[in-house]
Amino acid sequence: MNKIEAIIRSEKLEAVKNALDLKGFGSMTVTEVKGRGQQKGIKQIWRGREYKIDFIPKVKLEIISCSEKTDEIVSIIRENAYSGNIGDGKIFVLPVEKVMRIRTGECDEKALE
Repeated sequence: MNKIEAIIRSEKLEAVKNALDLKGFGSMTVTEVKGRGQQKGIKQIWRGREYKIDFIPKVKLEIISCSEKTDEIVSIIRENAYSGNIGDGKIFVLPVEKVMRIRTGECDEKALE
Protein backbone atom coordinates (compact mmCIF):
# COMPACT_ATOMS: atom_id res chain seq x y z
CA MET A 1 0.00 0.00 0.00
CA ASN A 2 1.05 3.57 -0.65
CA LYS A 3 0.14 7.05 0.44
CA ILE A 4 -0.01 9.55 -2.40
CA GLU A 5 0.38 13.18 -1.38
CA ALA A 6 -0.14 15.75 -4.12
CA ILE A 7 0.36 19.47 -3.63
CA ILE A 8 -1.53 21.18 -6.47
CA ARG A 9 -3.01 24.53 -7.50
CA SER A 10 -6.36 25.20 -5.81
CA GLU A 11 -8.06 25.87 -9.15
CA LYS A 12 -7.10 22.37 -10.39
CA LEU A 13 -8.80 20.53 -7.51
CA GLU A 14 -12.17 20.00 -9.23
CA ALA A 15 -10.58 18.65 -12.42
CA VAL A 16 -8.39 16.23 -10.45
CA LYS A 17 -11.28 15.12 -8.22
CA ASN A 18 -13.60 14.55 -11.19
CA ALA A 19 -10.97 12.58 -13.12
CA LEU A 20 -10.25 10.39 -10.09
CA ASP A 21 -14.00 9.83 -9.55
CA LEU A 22 -14.42 8.70 -13.18
CA LYS A 23 -11.80 5.98 -12.64
CA GLY A 24 -13.31 4.85 -9.32
CA PHE A 25 -10.83 6.55 -6.98
CA GLY A 26 -13.21 8.70 -4.96
CA SER A 27 -11.68 8.45 -1.48
CA MET A 28 -9.31 11.25 -0.58
CA THR A 29 -8.50 13.84 2.04
CA VAL A 30 -8.09 17.46 0.96
CA THR A 31 -6.34 20.13 3.02
CA GLU A 32 -5.71 23.78 2.23
CA VAL A 33 -1.99 24.46 2.66
CA LYS A 34 0.54 27.19 1.93
CA GLY A 35 4.03 26.65 0.63
CA ARG A 36 6.76 27.75 -1.69
CA GLY A 37 9.10 26.06 -4.08
CA GLN A 38 12.11 27.07 -6.10
CA GLN A 39 10.60 30.44 -7.00
CA LYS A 40 10.58 31.42 -3.27
CA GLY A 41 7.13 33.01 -3.50
CA ILE A 42 5.88 35.62 -5.95
CA LYS A 43 5.89 39.39 -6.32
CA GLN A 44 2.70 41.29 -7.04
CA ILE A 45 1.98 44.96 -7.60
CA TRP A 46 -1.03 46.55 -5.97
CA ARG A 47 -1.74 50.30 -6.19
CA GLY A 48 1.72 50.91 -7.57
CA ARG A 49 3.56 49.16 -4.74
CA GLU A 50 5.35 45.85 -4.94
CA TYR A 51 4.46 43.12 -2.45
CA LYS A 52 6.19 39.80 -1.94
CA ILE A 53 4.04 36.80 -1.14
CA ASP A 54 6.33 34.19 0.42
CA PHE A 55 3.84 31.34 0.75
CA ILE A 56 1.43 30.50 -2.05
CA PRO A 57 -1.96 28.92 -1.23
CA LYS A 58 -2.21 25.34 -2.52
CA VAL A 59 -4.28 22.22 -1.91
CA LYS A 60 -2.90 18.91 -0.61
CA LEU A 61 -4.60 15.67 -1.67
CA GLU A 62 -3.91 12.52 0.32
CA ILE A 63 -4.91 9.14 -1.08
CA ILE A 64 -4.09 5.67 0.26
CA SER A 65 -4.03 3.06 -2.49
CA CYS A 66 -3.06 -0.52 -3.20
CA SER A 67 0.41 -0.65 -4.71
CA GLU A 68 -0.94 -1.86 -8.07
CA LYS A 69 -3.12 1.24 -8.50
CA THR A 70 -0.58 3.84 -7.38
CA ASP A 71 0.92 4.57 -10.81
CA GLU A 72 -2.53 5.03 -12.36
CA ILE A 73 -3.59 7.46 -9.62
CA VAL A 74 -0.35 9.44 -9.91
CA SER A 75 -0.82 9.65 -13.68
CA ILE A 76 -4.41 10.90 -13.33
CA ILE A 77 -3.35 13.58 -10.84
CA ARG A 78 -0.46 14.77 -13.01
CA GLU A 79 -2.53 14.94 -16.21
CA ASN A 80 -5.30 16.95 -14.56
CA ALA A 81 -3.18 19.22 -12.33
CA TYR A 82 -0.81 20.19 -15.15
CA SER A 83 -0.83 23.79 -16.45
CA GLY A 84 2.74 23.92 -17.72
CA ASN A 85 3.63 26.84 -15.47
CA ILE A 86 5.92 27.13 -12.47
CA GLY A 87 4.01 26.21 -9.33
CA ASP A 88 2.01 23.27 -10.67
CA GLY A 89 3.05 21.32 -7.56
CA LYS A 90 4.55 17.99 -6.56
CA ILE A 91 3.42 14.40 -6.03
CA PHE A 92 4.95 12.26 -3.29
CA VAL A 93 4.50 8.49 -2.90
CA LEU A 94 5.22 6.94 0.49
CA PRO A 95 4.90 3.36 1.75
CA VAL A 96 2.07 2.57 4.18
CA GLU A 97 2.53 -0.29 6.64
CA LYS A 98 -1.00 -0.61 7.97
CA VAL A 99 -4.50 0.78 7.48
CA MET A 100 -7.42 0.15 9.83
CA ARG A 101 -11.05 1.20 9.43
CA ILE A 102 -12.07 2.42 12.87
CA ARG A 103 -15.77 1.49 12.60
CA THR A 104 -15.29 -2.18 11.61
CA GLY A 105 -11.70 -2.98 12.52
CA GLU A 106 -11.00 -4.12 8.93
CA CYS A 107 -7.33 -3.88 8.03
CA ASP A 108 -5.19 -3.08 5.02
CA GLU A 109 -6.77 -3.61 1.55
CA LYS A 110 -10.18 -4.47 3.07
CA ALA A 111 -10.15 -1.12 4.86
CA LEU A 112 -9.58 0.64 1.53
CA GLU A 113 -12.62 -0.88 -0.21
